[in-house]
Amino acid sequence: MDLLVEASPRRVFANAHAYHINSISVNSDCETYLSADDLRINLWHLNITDRSFNIVDLKPENMEDLSEVITVAEFHPHHCHLLAFSSSTGTTRLCDMRARALCDQHAKLFEEAVDPSRRSFFSEIVSSVSDVKFSHSGRYLLTRDYLTVKVWDLNMENKPVETYQVHDYLQTKLCSLYESDCIFDKFECTWNGTDSVIMTGAYNNYFRMFDRASLRDVTLEASREVCKRRAVLQPRRVCVGKKRKETDVSVDSLDFRKKILHTAWHPKENIIAIAASNNLYIFQDRLTPNGHHNMPEIQSAPPK
Repeated sequence: MDLLVEASPRRVFANAHAYHINSISVNSDCETYLSADDLRINLWHLNITDRSFNIVDLKPENMEDLSEVITVAEFHPHHCHLLAFSSSTGTTRLCDMRARALCDQHAKLFEEAVDPSRRSFFSEIVSSVSDVKFSHSGRYLLTRDYLTVKVWDLNMENKPVETYQVHDYLQTKLCSLYESDCIFDKFECTWNGTDSVIMTGAYNNYFRMFDRASLRDVTLEASREVCKRRAVLQPRRVCVGKKRKETDVSVDSLDFRKKILHTAWHPKENIIAIAASNNLYIFQDRLTPNGHHNMPEIQSAPPK
């Protein structure tokens, strides 16, 4: 007989949001958690289901004055009084709940100034932050917008300490991506267990990895055609002009219906989970002859 797994709710926390919930984050105190929608962030106690405290409220008195919405929120991994949330304007705010009950005034604002000469119709859309993740150490913030992933030091607000181009070759495709609504896709990002490698998704069932120390990056594919049990994934390369190799993929042949929005990395092992449409892929790094783990895909990737 086939094994059927059924999930049943243990508790239901209801009637706290007027819009779709986009984030849930458990606090490091293991007693509270937050839930966020487009305009509000609420703080809950895990054992109290009928009430919550509103800690962030962006809703204006007149909805016509609305200029931004909350896209994602997360608690700090070690300090239970700190939380970060990002918005559709490309800003990330760090809030300290010790300062006041309603965190309508941020402690820090992380925002990179846009060069006026490069501003276009799509600038604000592609700068919208779709995901934010604290590093395991708690010192850095990882943010993902449409074209890049950025690493921010919590002690420096004016610019990121690292910026990685995820699919810069889409710069010339923004108009068609806007018409198909793909430009509004929300890609997630994640750290590995030691905060040394960053992973995020892309189109054509590709996902990207960036090694922070060596500045090497690699593009890999998660699909039924290439993912066979125990097979080693081969790097992929997207080209804008003529193909240099037979394995190169032209940017014009990318399938934008195939996208990897959700990724996760095991907190201690080099095991990753990739969600591609209705398929879930689990990958593990290869063992060297002496039994040690490595990351061959990252190490063998060409430098940026």
